[in-house]
Amino acid sequence: MLDPILLRDSPDDIRKMLRARAVEFDLDALISADLRRRDLISRTDVLRAERNRASAGVSAAKKEGRDASDVIARVKEVAAQLESLEEQRVAAEADYALRASSIPNMIDSSVPVGDASRNRTERSWGEPAKSGRSHVDYMEESGMADVARAAKVSGARFYYLRGGLVRLNRALQSYALDFLSARGYVEVQPPYMIGRTAMEGAVIAEDFEDVIYKVDGHDLFLIGTSEHAIAAMHSGEILDGARLPLRYAGVSPCFRKEAGAHGRDQKGIFRVHQFDKVEQFSFVRPDESHAEHERMLQAAEEFYQSLEIPYRVVLLSSGDMGKVSAKTWDIEAWMAGQQSYREVVSCSNCLDYQARRLGVRFRDRTSDPTSHVHTLNSTLVATTRVMACMMEMSEGAIRVPDALQRYVGDDRVRV
Repeated sequence: MLDPILLRDSPDDIRKMLRARAVEFDLDALISADLRRRDLISRTDVLRAERNRASAGVSAAKKEGRDASDVIARVKEVAAQLESLEEQRVAAEADYALRASSIPNMIDSSVPVGDASRNRTERSWGEPAKSGRSHVDYMEESGMADVARAAKVSGARFYYLRGGLVRLNRALQSYALDFLSARGYVEVQPPYMIGRTAMEGAVIAEDFEDVIYKVDGHDLFLIGTSEHAIAAMHSGEILDGARLPLRYAGVSPCFRKEAGAHGRDQKGIFRVHQFDKVEQFSFVRPDESHAEHERMLQAAEEFYQSLEIPYRVVLLSSGDMGKVSAKTWDIEAWMAGQQSYREVVSCSNCLDYQARRLGVRFRDRTSDPTSHVHTLNSTLVATTRVMACMMEMSEGAIRVPDALQRYVGDDRVRV
């Protein structure tokens, strides 16, 4: 949700953002809804004050023994008008909130404007292998994963992991949590299902309903990432400014429909309905969010360097990043079998957009006014994607990088 002051003072900036994102949104209707809402608030305040004065007049008249019938009649008249206006105000507030909840976030000035073709590679690390093999073939030959039997049991885009891949999956999560814990993050295992209010606080409703699974018969959704549950964890709270930043390392399974996925990702474990992930999430002061964004990206890069996986950092364009984000970097890992870079990390600064929706504020002293925090999120590791990368770099047993060996217990992963 955007700051309402932007809507009133800088509508042209919002129109520019909508053009840059190539998003159709009726901004004039939102502006009209805001004007009507504020007008009704003002009118109800005036009437409420008049009712209070009239009520005081009734009390005074009775104390002085005067006839109060005219004043009482006026109190009733004002009360009826106020009741009608209150109903209109509530409806206007709901209309405004519904419209405001679907407008995208503003865009950072450093973001390239345009579609995915305007994405900009910032830097790369490591030497991409000139050849490799499909991780799908590797899984079938090694017997460490079985998608055919998983399809029989659950349908497409599910999998059984076996033997060494189970150990590697656990090892990646343990290493990722220790990696973030050493950098001051608090480990969090969130609920795997959250309610609609929490979900709508973290994302735009129409964007998640086609992506996230709903629990039939309940107002609950399976999380697509721990980001959503952690963003909502402090909803409605006023945080102690002295405790900021709050940095969380979320670990959870994630569930996604992946309805639009096709082609090369139909097989294997790169794009699936269920996977395990460790996520970075931060609540920070507004003047610290730019530095925190850089810090998150640096942590993710150091993690992939420690896994010895070649990658590149890509700054997403205005038309390619999510609507909640003001700026997003992707880390794309080299898939040797595909001879291409594929996304393994999405690192986003959401400014105060989520915090406004969720009501997360901070102040340094109880006498200070409150301000909304900024929220940031970044994948550290989605384990199935990293395991796919490692398989495509391997010929025999999967080679385990030094940083991961104490978690695996060996320098090779076998069945």
